[in-house]
Amino acid sequence: MTAPEPPVAAPSHNISFREAFLFWLKLGFISFGGPAGQIAIMHQELVERRHWISERRFLHALNYCMVLPGPEAQQLATYIGWLLHGTRGGIVAGGLFVLPSLFILMGLSAIYVAFGDVPAVNAVLYGIKPAVVAIVVQAVLRIGSRAIKNWVTFAFAVAAFVSLAVFHVPFPLIILTAGLLGFAGSRLWPDKFKTGGGHGSKTTAVTAAPAVIDDHHAPPPHTRPSWLKFALQVIVGLLLWAVPIAVLVSWQGWQGTHARMGWFFTTSALVTFGGAYAVLPFVAQQAVDGFGWLKPGQMVDGLALGETTPGPLIMVVAFVGFVGGWQASDLGWLGAILGCVVSTYFTFLPSFLFILIGGPFIEQMREELRLTAALTGITAAVVGVILNLALFFGHTVFFPTLSTADAEWAITDIVQRIDFISVGIAVAAFFALQRFKLGLGWVIAGCAAIGLLKLIMT
Repeated sequence: MTAPEPPVAAPSHNISFREAFLFWLKLGFISFGGPAGQIAIMHQELVERRHWISERRFLHALNYCMVLPGPEAQQLATYIGWLLHGTRGGIVAGGLFVLPSLFILMGLSAIYVAFGDVPAVNAVLYGIKPAVVAIVVQAVLRIGSRAIKNWVTFAFAVAAFVSLAVFHVPFPLIILTAGLLGFAGSRLWPDKFKTGGGHGSKTTAVTAAPAVIDDHHAPPPHTRPSWLKFALQVIVGLLLWAVPIAVLVSWQGWQGTHARMGWFFTTSALVTFGGAYAVLPFVAQQAVDGFGWLKPGQMVDGLALGETTPGPLIMVVAFVGFVGGWQASDLGWLGAILGCVVSTYFTFLPSFLFILIGGPFIEQMREELRLTAALTGITAAVVGVILNLALFFGHTVFFPTLSTADAEWAITDIVQRIDFISVGIAVAAFFALQRFKLGLGWVIAGCAAIGLLKLIMT
Protein backbone atom coordinates (compact mmCIF):
# COMPACT_ATOMS: atom_id res chain seq x y z
CA MET A 1 0.00 0.00 0.00
CA THR A 2 1.58 3.24 -1.09
CA ALA A 3 1.64 6.33 1.09
CA PRO A 4 -0.61 9.21 0.03
CA GLU A 5 1.04 11.85 -2.07
CA PRO A 6 1.88 15.03 -0.17
CA PRO A 7 0.06 18.19 -1.26
CA VAL A 8 1.83 20.24 -3.84
CA ALA A 9 1.81 23.96 -4.30
CA ALA A 10 -1.00 25.48 -6.31
CA PRO A 11 -0.06 26.27 -9.91
CA SER A 12 1.12 29.73 -10.80
CA HIS A 13 -1.47 30.26 -13.57
CA ASN A 14 -4.17 31.44 -11.18
CA ILE A 15 -7.34 32.89 -12.65
CA SER A 16 -7.53 36.65 -12.35
CA PHE A 17 -10.49 38.11 -10.51
CA ARG A 18 -11.51 39.97 -13.66
CA GLU A 19 -11.52 36.77 -15.71
CA ALA A 20 -13.64 35.02 -13.11
CA PHE A 21 -15.99 38.02 -12.83
CA LEU A 22 -16.67 37.97 -16.57
CA PHE A 23 -17.38 34.24 -16.51
CA TRP A 24 -19.82 34.48 -13.58
CA LEU A 25 -21.56 37.39 -15.30
CA LYS A 26 -21.93 35.35 -18.49
CA LEU A 27 -23.21 32.37 -16.49
CA GLY A 28 -25.90 34.53 -14.91
CA PHE A 29 -27.37 35.24 -18.36
CA ILE A 30 -27.11 31.73 -19.83
CA SER A 31 -28.07 29.57 -16.85
CA PHE A 32 -31.30 28.18 -18.27
CA GLY A 33 -32.51 24.61 -17.91
CA GLY A 34 -32.99 24.32 -14.16
CA PRO A 35 -30.43 23.00 -11.66
CA ALA A 36 -29.36 20.01 -13.74
CA GLY A 37 -28.71 22.18 -16.79
CA GLN A 38 -26.95 24.86 -14.76
CA ILE A 39 -24.67 22.33 -13.05
CA ALA A 40 -23.94 20.73 -16.42
CA ILE A 41 -22.92 24.14 -17.84
CA MET A 42 -20.54 24.74 -14.93
CA HIS A 43 -19.05 21.28 -15.25
CA GLN A 44 -18.47 21.68 -18.97
CA GLU A 45 -16.99 25.17 -18.63
CA LEU A 46 -14.99 24.89 -15.40
CA VAL A 47 -13.87 21.23 -15.40
CA GLU A 48 -13.67 20.20 -19.05
CA ARG A 49 -12.96 23.41 -20.96
CA ARG A 50 -11.21 25.89 -18.68
CA HIS A 51 -9.67 23.42 -16.16
CA TRP A 52 -10.29 25.76 -13.25
CA ILE A 53 -11.22 22.90 -10.92
CA SER A 54 -10.69 19.14 -11.00
CA GLU A 55 -13.47 16.60 -11.38
CA ARG A 56 -13.16 15.32 -7.80
CA ARG A 57 -13.09 18.80 -6.26
CA PHE A 58 -16.13 19.79 -8.35
CA LEU A 59 -18.10 16.73 -7.22
CA HIS A 60 -17.06 17.22 -3.60
CA ALA A 61 -18.41 20.77 -3.70
CA LEU A 62 -21.57 19.57 -5.43
CA ASN A 63 -22.19 16.87 -2.79
CA TYR A 64 -22.03 19.46 -0.03
CA CYS A 65 -24.39 21.82 -1.86
CA MET A 66 -26.86 18.98 -2.45
CA VAL A 67 -27.06 18.33 1.29
CA LEU A 68 -27.81 21.99 2.06
CA PRO A 69 -31.21 23.62 1.85
CA GLY A 70 -31.41 26.12 -0.96
CA PRO A 71 -30.61 26.23 -4.70
CA GLU A 72 -27.67 23.88 -5.17
CA ALA A 73 -26.55 25.31 -8.52
CA GLN A 74 -26.25 28.82 -7.09
CA GLN A 75 -24.49 27.44 -4.02
CA LEU A 76 -22.08 25.49 -6.22
CA ALA A 77 -21.17 28.67 -8.09
CA THR A 78 -20.65 30.42 -4.75
CA TYR A 79 -18.46 27.57 -3.49
CA ILE A 80 -16.21 27.53 -6.57
CA GLY A 81 -15.99 31.33 -6.58
CA TRP A 82 -14.95 31.15 -2.91
CA LEU A 83 -12.31 28.51 -3.67
CA LEU A 84 -10.84 30.71 -6.38
CA HIS A 85 -10.89 34.14 -4.74
CA GLY A 86 -12.07 33.87 -1.17
CA THR A 87 -15.08 35.66 0.27
CA ARG A 88 -15.30 38.29 -2.48
CA GLY A 89 -15.12 35.56 -5.12
CA GLY A 90 -17.96 33.64 -3.49
CA ILE A 91 -20.14 36.74 -3.17
CA VAL A 92 -19.52 37.75 -6.79
CA ALA A 93 -20.11 34.24 -8.18
CA GLY A 94 -23.30 33.65 -6.19
CA GLY A 95 -24.55 37.20 -6.67
CA LEU A 96 -24.10 37.26 -10.44
CA PHE A 97 -25.85 33.90 -10.65
CA VAL A 98 -28.95 35.62 -9.21
CA LEU A 99 -28.87 39.31 -10.22
CA PRO A 100 -29.61 38.99 -13.97
CA SER A 101 -32.69 36.88 -13.30
CA LEU A 102 -33.74 39.25 -10.49
CA PHE A 103 -33.79 42.29 -12.78
CA ILE A 104 -35.38 40.36 -15.65
CA LEU A 105 -38.08 38.93 -13.40
CA MET A 106 -38.65 42.32 -11.77
CA GLY A 107 -39.28 43.79 -15.22
CA LEU A 108 -41.59 40.93 -16.22
CA SER A 109 -43.47 41.27 -12.92
CA ALA A 110 -43.95 45.00 -13.54
CA ILE A 111 -45.34 44.25 -17.00
CA TYR A 112 -47.59 41.60 -15.46
CA VAL A 113 -48.94 44.01 -12.83
CA ALA A 114 -49.42 46.86 -15.30
CA PHE A 115 -50.68 44.94 -18.33
CA GLY A 116 -51.90 41.65 -16.89
CA ASP A 117 -55.40 42.31 -18.19
CA VAL A 118 -54.23 43.01 -21.74
CA PRO A 119 -55.60 40.22 -23.99
CA ALA A 120 -52.24 39.51 -25.65
CA VAL A 121 -50.50 39.10 -22.29
CA ASN A 122 -53.27 36.85 -21.01
CA ALA A 123 -53.04 34.81 -24.21
CA VAL A 124 -49.30 34.25 -23.78
CA LEU A 125 -49.77 33.18 -20.16
CA TYR A 126 -52.68 30.96 -21.19
CA GLY A 127 -50.32 29.03 -23.45
CA ILE A 128 -47.42 28.91 -21.00
CA LYS A 129 -49.30 27.76 -17.90
CA PRO A 130 -50.14 24.27 -19.26
CA ALA A 131 -46.46 23.93 -20.17
CA VAL A 132 -45.62 24.64 -16.53
CA VAL A 133 -47.81 21.71 -15.48
CA ALA A 134 -45.93 19.50 -17.95
CA ILE A 135 -42.59 20.73 -16.61
CA VAL A 136 -43.57 19.91 -13.03
CA VAL A 137 -44.81 16.43 -14.04
CA GLN A 138 -41.50 15.86 -15.82
CA ALA A 139 -39.72 16.91 -12.61
CA VAL A 140 -41.68 14.24 -10.71
CA LEU A 141 -40.52 11.58 -13.17
CA ARG A 142 -36.93 12.84 -13.34
CA ILE A 143 -36.36 13.12 -9.61
CA GLY A 144 -38.47 10.04 -8.89
CA SER A 145 -36.36 7.89 -11.23
CA ARG A 146 -33.32 8.67 -9.09
CA ALA A 147 -34.93 8.80 -5.66
CA ILE A 148 -37.37 5.86 -5.74
CA LYS A 149 -35.11 2.81 -5.73
CA ASN A 150 -36.99 0.44 -3.41
CA TRP A 151 -40.13 0.03 -1.33
CA VAL A 152 -38.78 2.16 1.51
CA THR A 153 -38.16 5.24 -0.60
CA PHE A 154 -41.49 4.65 -2.37
CA ALA A 155 -43.18 4.69 1.03
CA PHE A 156 -41.48 7.99 1.83
CA ALA A 157 -42.89 9.54 -1.36
CA VAL A 158 -46.42 8.22 -0.77
CA ALA A 159 -46.41 9.34 2.86
CA ALA A 160 -45.27 12.84 1.90
CA PHE A 161 -47.95 13.15 -0.78
CA VAL A 162 -50.76 11.97 1.52
CA SER A 163 -49.51 14.18 4.36
CA LEU A 164 -49.73 17.27 2.16
CA ALA A 165 -52.75 16.49 0.00
CA VAL A 166 -55.00 14.90 2.63
CA PHE A 167 -53.83 15.97 6.08
CA HIS A 168 -52.25 19.34 5.14
CA VAL A 169 -49.16 18.68 7.25
CA PRO A 170 -46.78 21.68 7.16
CA PHE A 171 -44.00 21.28 4.59
CA PRO A 172 -41.10 21.94 7.04
CA LEU A 173 -42.39 19.15 9.30
CA ILE A 174 -42.48 16.73 6.36
CA ILE A 175 -38.89 17.57 5.40
CA LEU A 176 -37.63 17.31 9.00
CA THR A 177 -39.39 13.98 9.53
CA ALA A 178 -38.09 12.55 6.25
CA GLY A 179 -34.54 13.56 7.11
CA LEU A 180 -34.69 12.04 10.59
CA LEU A 181 -36.28 8.83 9.30
CA GLY A 182 -33.69 8.63 6.53
CA PHE A 183 -30.87 8.99 9.04
CA ALA A 184 -32.41 6.34 11.32
CA GLY A 185 -33.21 4.10 8.37
CA SER A 186 -29.57 4.02 7.32
CA ARG A 187 -28.89 2.06 10.50
CA LEU A 188 -31.83 -0.31 10.14
CA TRP A 189 -31.71 -0.87 6.36
CA PRO A 190 -28.33 0.45 5.20
CA ASP A 191 -28.76 -1.09 1.74
CA LYS A 192 -31.92 1.00 1.24
CA PHE A 193 -30.17 4.30 1.95
CA LYS A 194 -26.91 4.03 0.06
CA THR A 195 -27.23 7.07 -2.13
CA GLY A 196 -28.60 10.56 -1.75
CA GLY A 197 -30.76 12.51 -4.15
CA GLY A 198 -30.89 15.97 -5.57
CA HIS A 199 -30.79 17.16 -9.12
CA GLY A 200 -27.29 16.05 -9.76
CA SER A 201 -25.48 16.47 -13.02
CA LYS A 202 -24.47 14.15 -15.73
CA THR A 203 -20.73 14.43 -15.84
CA THR A 204 -18.44 12.82 -18.29
CA ALA A 205 -14.87 11.72 -18.11
CA VAL A 206 -12.41 14.53 -18.59
CA THR A 207 -8.85 14.72 -19.71
CA ALA A 208 -6.00 14.59 -17.25
CA ALA A 209 -5.00 18.20 -17.92
CA PRO A 210 -3.97 19.83 -14.63
CA ALA A 211 -6.58 22.06 -13.06
CA VAL A 212 -5.97 25.29 -11.21
CA ILE A 213 -7.73 23.75 -8.20
CA ASP A 214 -6.49 20.18 -8.41
CA ASP A 215 -6.82 17.13 -6.17
CA HIS A 216 -3.38 17.34 -4.58
CA HIS A 217 -2.81 21.07 -4.29
CA ALA A 218 -2.22 22.48 -0.84
CA PRO A 219 -5.33 24.36 0.32
CA PRO A 220 -5.12 28.15 -0.09
CA PRO A 221 -4.90 30.05 3.22
CA HIS A 222 -8.48 31.32 3.00
CA THR A 223 -9.87 27.75 2.87
CA ARG A 224 -8.27 26.68 6.16
CA PRO A 225 -10.75 26.59 9.07
CA SER A 226 -10.35 29.02 11.94
CA TRP A 227 -12.71 29.13 14.91
CA LEU A 228 -12.10 32.86 15.34
CA LYS A 229 -12.98 33.50 11.70
CA PHE A 230 -15.98 31.18 12.07
CA ALA A 231 -17.28 33.16 15.07
CA LEU A 232 -16.82 36.49 13.28
CA GLN A 233 -18.61 35.22 10.18
CA VAL A 234 -21.53 33.94 12.24
CA ILE A 235 -21.86 37.33 13.93
CA VAL A 236 -21.72 39.15 10.59
CA GLY A 237 -24.26 36.72 9.13
CA LEU A 238 -26.67 37.27 12.00
CA LEU A 239 -26.32 41.02 11.63
CA LEU A 240 -26.97 40.81 7.88
CA TRP A 241 -30.23 39.09 8.74
CA ALA A 242 -31.26 40.91 11.91
CA VAL A 243 -30.60 44.53 10.88
CA PRO A 244 -32.89 44.50 7.79
CA ILE A 245 -35.58 42.65 9.79
CA ALA A 246 -35.30 45.23 12.58
CA VAL A 247 -35.60 48.11 10.09
CA LEU A 248 -38.70 46.59 8.46
CA VAL A 249 -40.33 45.85 11.83
CA SER A 250 -39.60 49.33 13.22
CA TRP A 251 -41.11 50.84 10.05
CA GLN A 252 -44.15 48.61 9.52
CA GLY A 253 -44.52 46.55 12.69
CA TRP A 254 -44.47 42.74 12.92
CA GLN A 255 -47.67 42.51 10.87
CA GLY A 256 -46.33 44.69 8.06
CA THR A 257 -46.28 43.07 4.63
CA HIS A 258 -42.53 43.39 4.07
CA ALA A 259 -41.56 42.43 7.62
CA ARG A 260 -43.64 39.26 7.30
CA MET A 261 -42.03 38.60 3.92
CA GLY A 262 -38.56 38.83 5.47
CA TRP A 263 -39.45 36.32 8.18
CA PHE A 264 -41.33 33.97 5.86
CA PHE A 265 -38.70 33.79 3.14
CA THR A 266 -36.00 33.20 5.74
CA THR A 267 -38.02 30.23 6.98
CA SER A 268 -38.63 28.89 3.48
CA ALA A 269 -34.92 29.23 2.63
CA LEU A 270 -34.01 26.98 5.54
CA VAL A 271 -36.32 24.16 4.43
CA THR A 272 -35.66 24.25 0.67
CA PHE A 273 -34.32 20.69 0.52
CA GLY A 274 -34.72 18.93 -2.79
CA GLY A 275 -34.75 21.98 -5.03
CA ALA A 276 -37.24 24.68 -5.87
CA TYR A 277 -40.03 22.31 -6.91
CA ALA A 278 -40.03 20.89 -3.39
CA VAL A 279 -40.50 24.20 -1.58
CA LEU A 280 -42.89 25.80 -4.09
CA PRO A 281 -45.97 24.10 -2.58
CA PHE A 282 -45.01 25.64 0.78
CA VAL A 283 -44.48 29.08 -0.80
CA ALA A 284 -47.70 28.80 -2.81
CA GLN A 285 -49.75 27.68 0.19
CA GLN A 286 -48.52 30.48 2.44
CA ALA A 287 -48.48 33.24 -0.20
CA VAL A 288 -52.01 32.38 -1.39
CA ASP A 289 -53.85 30.97 1.63
CA GLY A 290 -51.70 32.05 4.57
CA PHE A 291 -50.90 35.70 3.83
CA GLY A 292 -53.21 36.47 0.92
CA TRP A 293 -50.42 38.07 -1.12
CA LEU A 294 -51.39 36.27 -4.33
CA LYS A 295 -54.35 34.52 -5.91
CA PRO A 296 -53.95 30.84 -6.97
CA GLY A 297 -53.81 31.70 -10.66
CA GLN A 298 -51.15 34.32 -10.04
CA MET A 299 -48.85 31.74 -8.46
CA VAL A 300 -49.01 29.69 -11.65
CA ASP A 301 -48.35 32.84 -13.68
CA GLY A 302 -45.27 33.51 -11.55
CA LEU A 303 -43.87 30.05 -12.15
CA ALA A 304 -44.57 30.46 -15.86
CA LEU A 305 -42.52 33.67 -15.91
CA GLY A 306 -39.81 32.07 -13.77
CA GLU A 307 -39.41 29.24 -16.26
CA THR A 308 -38.63 31.76 -19.02
CA THR A 309 -35.75 33.47 -17.20
CA PRO A 310 -32.17 32.37 -16.44
CA GLY A 311 -31.06 31.63 -12.91
CA PRO A 312 -32.45 29.36 -10.18
CA LEU A 313 -36.14 28.50 -10.40
CA ILE A 314 -36.62 29.56 -6.78
CA MET A 315 -36.33 33.10 -8.19
CA VAL A 316 -40.11 32.86 -8.54
CA VAL A 317 -40.05 34.29 -5.01
CA ALA A 318 -39.12 37.62 -6.63
CA PHE A 319 -42.45 37.53 -8.47
CA VAL A 320 -44.26 36.60 -5.26
CA GLY A 321 -42.62 39.49 -3.44
CA PHE A 322 -43.31 41.96 -6.25
CA VAL A 323 -46.97 41.11 -6.73
CA GLY A 324 -47.51 40.65 -3.00
CA GLY A 325 -45.93 44.02 -2.28
CA TRP A 326 -48.14 45.59 -4.94
CA GLN A 327 -51.40 44.02 -3.77
CA ALA A 328 -50.93 43.71 0.00
CA SER A 329 -49.28 47.03 0.85
CA ASP A 330 -50.34 50.61 0.22
CA LEU A 331 -46.95 51.69 -1.16
CA GLY A 332 -47.68 51.13 -4.84
CA TRP A 333 -44.62 50.58 -7.01
CA LEU A 334 -42.29 51.17 -4.05
CA GLY A 335 -44.00 48.37 -2.16
CA ALA A 336 -43.74 46.08 -5.19
CA ILE A 337 -40.03 46.71 -5.76
CA LEU A 338 -39.27 46.46 -2.04
CA GLY A 339 -41.19 43.18 -1.84
CA CYS A 340 -39.17 41.82 -4.76
CA VAL A 341 -35.86 42.80 -3.14
CA VAL A 342 -36.86 41.59 0.35
CA SER A 343 -38.05 38.19 -0.88
CA THR A 344 -34.88 37.65 -2.91
CA TYR A 345 -32.47 38.89 -0.20
CA PHE A 346 -33.85 36.71 2.58
CA THR A 347 -34.18 33.67 0.30
CA PHE A 348 -30.53 33.70 -0.78
CA LEU A 349 -28.76 35.08 2.31
CA PRO A 350 -28.65 31.65 4.05
CA SER A 351 -27.10 30.08 0.93
CA PHE A 352 -24.17 32.50 1.00
CA LEU A 353 -23.67 31.95 4.73
CA PHE A 354 -23.76 28.16 4.43
CA ILE A 355 -20.95 28.28 1.86
CA LEU A 356 -18.74 31.05 3.25
CA ILE A 357 -19.00 29.84 6.86
CA GLY A 358 -19.08 26.08 6.29
CA GLY A 359 -16.74 25.88 3.29
CA PRO A 360 -13.44 25.74 5.23
CA PHE A 361 -14.66 22.84 7.36
CA ILE A 362 -16.07 20.96 4.36
CA GLU A 363 -12.74 21.35 2.56
CA GLN A 364 -11.12 19.51 5.46
CA MET A 365 -13.61 16.66 5.07
CA ARG A 366 -13.05 15.93 1.41
CA GLU A 367 -12.45 12.26 2.05
CA GLU A 368 -14.93 11.84 4.91
CA LEU A 369 -18.19 13.54 3.88
CA ARG A 370 -21.05 11.09 4.58
CA LEU A 371 -24.24 13.07 4.77
CA THR A 372 -26.37 11.29 2.19
CA ALA A 373 -28.60 9.10 4.39
CA ALA A 374 -30.88 11.94 5.51
CA LEU A 375 -30.81 13.37 1.99
CA THR A 376 -32.06 10.05 0.61
CA GLY A 377 -35.15 10.20 2.80
CA ILE A 378 -35.73 13.88 2.03
CA THR A 379 -35.40 13.45 -1.71
CA ALA A 380 -37.80 10.50 -1.73
CA ALA A 381 -40.34 12.58 0.19
CA VAL A 382 -39.78 15.44 -2.25
CA VAL A 383 -41.19 13.27 -5.07
CA GLY A 384 -44.53 13.19 -3.25
CA VAL A 385 -44.32 16.90 -2.52
CA ILE A 386 -43.75 17.76 -6.19
CA LEU A 387 -46.60 15.48 -7.25
CA ASN A 388 -48.84 17.48 -4.93
CA LEU A 389 -47.59 20.65 -6.62
CA ALA A 390 -48.45 19.20 -10.04
CA LEU A 391 -52.00 18.50 -8.87
CA PHE A 392 -52.34 22.01 -7.45
CA PHE A 393 -51.23 23.63 -10.69
CA GLY A 394 -53.19 21.14 -12.80
CA HIS A 395 -56.42 21.95 -11.00
CA THR A 396 -55.82 25.70 -11.41
CA VAL A 397 -55.00 25.43 -15.12
CA PHE A 398 -57.31 22.66 -16.32
CA PHE A 399 -60.34 23.49 -14.13
CA PRO A 400 -60.19 27.29 -13.78
CA THR A 401 -63.86 27.58 -12.73
CA LEU A 402 -64.02 24.53 -10.45
CA SER A 403 -63.40 25.33 -6.79
CA THR A 404 -61.61 22.95 -4.43
CA ALA A 405 -64.17 23.98 -1.83
CA ASP A 406 -66.92 22.06 -3.63
CA ALA A 407 -68.05 19.23 -1.41
CA GLU A 408 -68.79 16.92 -4.32
CA TRP A 409 -67.68 17.02 -7.92
CA ALA A 410 -70.13 15.46 -10.33
CA ILE A 411 -68.49 13.77 -13.29
CA THR A 412 -70.66 15.74 -15.72
CA ASP A 413 -69.68 18.99 -13.97
CA ILE A 414 -66.00 18.12 -14.28
CA VAL A 415 -66.34 17.31 -17.99
CA GLN A 416 -68.20 20.54 -18.63
CA ARG A 417 -65.64 22.69 -16.82
CA ILE A 418 -62.42 21.12 -18.04
CA ASP A 419 -60.34 23.26 -20.40
CA PHE A 420 -59.51 20.74 -23.11
CA ILE A 421 -57.24 23.15 -24.99
CA SER A 422 -55.06 23.59 -21.88
CA VAL A 423 -54.95 19.83 -21.42
CA GLY A 424 -53.89 19.40 -25.05
CA ILE A 425 -51.14 22.02 -24.70
CA ALA A 426 -49.86 20.32 -21.54
CA VAL A 427 -49.78 16.89 -23.18
CA ALA A 428 -47.98 18.26 -26.22
CA ALA A 429 -45.46 20.10 -24.03
CA PHE A 430 -44.83 16.96 -21.97
CA PHE A 431 -44.10 14.82 -25.03
CA ALA A 432 -41.93 17.56 -26.52
CA LEU A 433 -39.83 17.64 -23.35
CA GLN A 434 -39.85 13.97 -22.39
CA ARG A 435 -39.99 12.14 -25.71
CA PHE A 436 -38.39 14.50 -28.20
CA LYS A 437 -36.00 16.24 -25.75
CA LEU A 438 -36.75 19.72 -27.06
CA GLY A 439 -35.18 22.59 -25.19
CA LEU A 440 -37.25 24.27 -22.50
CA GLY A 441 -37.05 27.64 -24.24
CA TRP A 442 -38.46 26.23 -27.48
CA VAL A 443 -41.31 24.51 -25.65
CA ILE A 444 -42.22 27.66 -23.71
CA ALA A 445 -42.10 29.76 -26.90
CA GLY A 446 -44.23 27.25 -28.81
CA CYS A 447 -46.87 27.12 -26.08
CA ALA A 448 -46.96 30.93 -25.90
CA ALA A 449 -47.51 31.00 -29.68
CA ILE A 450 -50.42 28.58 -29.32
CA GLY A 451 -51.95 30.91 -26.75
CA LEU A 452 -51.67 33.86 -29.12
CA LEU A 453 -53.09 31.76 -31.97
CA LYS A 454 -56.10 30.92 -29.83
CA LEU A 455 -56.66 34.62 -29.16
CA ILE A 456 -56.52 35.43 -32.90
CA MET A 457 -58.95 32.65 -33.79
CA THR A 458 -61.55 33.56 -31.17
